[in-house]
Amino acid sequence: MSEKTTVGKQAVMGLRLVLLLVISGCLLGAGNSPADQPTLVVGSKNFTEGVVLGELARALASTQSTAEHRQALGGTRLVFNALVSGEIDVYAEYTGTLTHEILAQQKPESREEIRDMLAESGLRMSESLGFRDNFALGMPKALAKRLGIRRVSDLRAHPELVVRFGTEFMERGDGWPGLRQHYGLPQQDVLGVEHDLAYRGMAAGDVELTDLYTTDAEIAYYDLFTLEDDLGYFPPYEALLLYRAELAQTHPAALRAMLGLEGAIDEAQMIAMNARVKLDGVQENVVAADFLRAELAVDVDAKATRRIDRFFRNTGQHLALVISSLTAAVLVAVPLGIAAARRPRLAQVILGVVGVAQTIPALALLVFMIPLFGIGAGPAVVALFFYSLLPIVRNTHTGLTGIPLPLRESAEALGLSSGARLRLIEAPLAAPSILAGIKTAAVINVGAATLGALIGAGGYGQPILTGIRLDDTSLILEGAVPAAVLAIGVQWLFEWAERAVIPAGIRTQKRA
Repeated sequence: MSEKTTVGKQAVMGLRLVLLLVISGCLLGAGNSPADQPTLVVGSKNFTEGVVLGELARALASTQSTAEHRQALGGTRLVFNALVSGEIDVYAEYTGTLTHEILAQQKPESREEIRDMLAESGLRMSESLGFRDNFALGMPKALAKRLGIRRVSDLRAHPELVVRFGTEFMERGDGWPGLRQHYGLPQQDVLGVEHDLAYRGMAAGDVELTDLYTTDAEIAYYDLFTLEDDLGYFPPYEALLLYRAELAQTHPAALRAMLGLEGAIDEAQMIAMNARVKLDGVQENVVAADFLRAELAVDVDAKATRRIDRFFRNTGQHLALVISSLTAAVLVAVPLGIAAARRPRLAQVILGVVGVAQTIPALALLVFMIPLFGIGAGPAVVALFFYSLLPIVRNTHTGLTGIPLPLRESAEALGLSSGARLRLIEAPLAAPSILAGIKTAAVINVGAATLGALIGAGGYGQPILTGIRLDDTSLILEGAVPAAVLAIGVQWLFEWAERAVIPAGIRTQKRA
């Protein structure tokens, strides 16, 4: 058998195995409900009110069917696309967002037109839940009084203000670009930050103007002044439920239960629920259950999750992401590294391609994978797989090409086949370098896997994102500390494996 054939077979075998592992990774987030009773999946955007409303919908649906809530999946476009594709079945949205962001190109002028446009995508919307959560601009009351600012148009006289808007508001059709043009605002030093972090910056005196959601509990807590939208830029944002039309057939009772929220929540009640979560630290499922019990006489069971339970759940999810992606990467990257070492011209192509994959920003790569694998573990596994390739391929190539020429010539002189030389001589000598590449990839994966929480993959990133959203340092540490400890543990494990598997003579030779 020729050397070229051997390398080709190894690559093909690796690719077949990786396909199986990636597919299994995509199924990590799938439910185990029977086919005749599919799980109703509630989604929510990545802000507190969206999560609370998601918990209200999930709790009501769970009285009639099996339901789960995929919390804080991301911004408007990501969650809406997940609804259209069937990744989720329902989530809370707002009329202003529908008209000025989601359906901005169609420019609907009435509720009926909105319903017709949604129907084209197999979607329906409920009536208003009873309150509005409008966009507004806000600043500290003391600063607004000192500068004489009461209206948005007053900002024209104050280009020096330090402005920080939520990242989504910076790009939305009803956000900063249109607002600046509508009012002719002169502010230039405008940067995007996480919406909840803007409040912290304002409390610290680092931010002077930001965007508000009018039902945010922080408005009263930080004593902020809401500027009058005197030129009427922002539309009304009535809260409602968007859901897939097929729920009327697949989950009719659960749908009726969720629609019980129509007209049931006023602005004061929504502010109070947001405050219990953001300011008092009560978990969203408990807040939702208390509201349903008090206002709708619906008794649902809700218990606050214990820290230890969250730790084991997050650890299991994180390990699943890391192990599946790393295993797939090893099965592909090692054969690619061997091929690169055997074919110098091919090496430039292989190393170049995996190098480019390493340079793609993690968030961009996750978003690119969503149309192919949906939200959840699938995109995260694939993204981590790509990030693992470069260190393993490069170290495999370096380890094999770094074997002294006399040793390789001696193996050839013995008449050993290409496969035998690789198995008996080259692989053992290159093992320290290959293992070092796998170790590097594993440590990278442990850290990068936290980003999977942005698309519902869970893991240690979940408490980190929740902690940022709730301004809760203990929650951030709940994810950050175990991730750091796991990275150190992985590094120690590979160092132990190197001592246990690789003969001392080879380790000494490589260090020399």
